[in-house]
Amino acid sequence: MNKLECSLVQLLKQMKKDYSVVMLKAEFETEASRMNELMRLKEIAQESDVGLVIKIGGPEALSNLYEAMHLGVSGIVAPMVETPYAARKFLQALDKHITPEEKESIEFGINVETKTAHQNLDAIYAEKGINKLKNIVLGRVDMSGSLDLGRDKINGEEMYAVCEDIFTKSKAKGFRCCMGGGISTDSIDFIQRLAKKGILDRYETRKVVFENPKSDRLELHDGILKAVEFELLWLQLKKEYYGRIFKEDDVRIEMLQKRLRNEVTNIDKLCG
Repeated sequence: MNKLECSLVQLLKQMKKDYSVVMLKAEFETEASRMNELMRLKEIAQESDVGLVIKIGGPEALSNLYEAMHLGVSGIVAPMVETPYAARKFLQALDKHITPEEKESIEFGINVETKTAHQNLDAIYAEKGINKLKNIVLGRVDMSGSLDLGRDKINGEEMYAVCEDIFTKSKAKGFRCCMGGGISTDSIDFIQRLAKKGILDRYETRKVVFENPKSDRLELHDGILKAVEFELLWLQLKKEYYGRIFKEDDVRIEMLQKRLRNEVTNIDKLCG
């Protein structure tokens, strides 16, 4: 591991100990994560003794599903499950492509992240085999977009009412409830309100999943800031990695350009 990777491991171990971090998170969907990035993230998670959850590209994104299994992830989440049929396709994909033994070690979930999904929630939860899922993740950014709410309303009362209704129904079905999307220190009151009702189990930033929603304000505040620090270090690691790739052929490119220029000069002399 290089210096940045060691810093990420050290920070993540601290976050697990002090702020109840349970998983790292990556996405084939929004982030368009590449396999080489996921392998490095998986190594960081393993060194820190936390899990890795992957959001695949859709309910039936089989290539992503296979890649997640190849990585040995702890969790898989399907986004944009808006209808019972979409839930059924995801459940069928799990049955067809993942063995019973593999299912025992992986937490499966779906993202509820649109007005349509909210309206169809009872029908989605009535699907046969829905209890194969463990986690329901509510994505507030997409939800706010589907409700025509501005990003400045993401911690407002209308969004809170939607989250409370979805999580209340989800807990009644026995699901673990996780909230993501626009999680910042401005979200602390929002998180605490849901936690006090006993309907929020986890919350997540872009890269980090926490399991301490009932904690006091200071712990929530400091943990979220540490998650921001972690993501910043991760992006710096990515930039450094791709920066080296960007520059690795510069010497040979310069040599070949010089060779071509010399050949053109020689031809001009011969034809002169």
